[in-house]
Amino acid sequence: MQKLSQSLLQQGKRIGFVPTMGFLHEGHLSLVDVAKKHSDVAVMSIFVNPTQFGPNEDYERYPRDAARDQKLAQQRGVDYLWMPEVEQMYPAGEQTKVVVTELTRGLCGPFRPGHFMGVATVVAKLFHVVQAQVAVFGEKDFQQLQVIRRMVKDLLMPIEIIGVPTLRDPDGLAMSSRNVYLNEEERKEVLGISQAIQAVQALLKNGETQVEKLLAVAKSILEKSPHLKIEYLEIVDKENLEQIEKIDRPARILIAAYIHQKRFIDNGALE
Repeated sequence: MQKLSQSLLQQGKRIGFVPTMGFLHEGHLSLVDVAKKHSDVAVMSIFVNPTQFGPNEDYERYPRDAARDQKLAQQRGVDYLWMPEVEQMYPAGEQTKVVVTELTRGLCGPFRPGHFMGVATVVAKLFHVVQAQVAVFGEKDFQQLQVIRRMVKDLLMPIEIIGVPTLRDPDGLAMSSRNVYLNEEERKEVLGISQAIQAVQALLKNGETQVEKLLAVAKSILEKSPHLKIEYLEIVDKENLEQIEKIDRPARILIAAYIHQKRFIDNGALE
């Protein structure tokens, strides 16, 4: 992959990169469309990264279907699909980690210790191999997107990061590889997450800017789903992810919740 990238760059090609963990859905494939608009060559990686999963998380169970993914990537116009092995990404005895400090203190950070270190480390490695000029990520993992943007800025990486708004199924559920875990009843309850986000966005449009009031409405909607357990529900500054009291700048509502040990996250812009 590295030699291929060097050859493409020598030919004056602009490389667009979409890193994924596979089990592709329309959300991933829409990122390919954006990458192709900003580059000459579209590269996708599929790598289920073990270091971003906690000890009791779903690394072993995470859905995988390499043959299906290859077909979907090819149909969508991916030029090169790279599927490295764990041993390639983490050489024996590896000791180097990438840590983004402040942006990972809140939200998912305390609940998933080591997660963002795993994300930042693997994305840095992927970037070094693919050597793309542009990389495309979905906004569904908004904290992850901001962590990657910060890492790129801090480490002076010559790559542009593009965030793409979350794609949703017709019922409003954010597209996710983990949605296959849900049965019909669970799916109905999980819809409370996107409904809470939409309600807050509607209230803001009608002039309500007090965060305390907005969060109270979101909480009341989430609590209508009896099996949904809120992990966090926050409204934060869009850039530094710190909690705010009033929406007087670009902000974001972020929610994480469990249903029967299955964890789901979602977020929405408040501007």
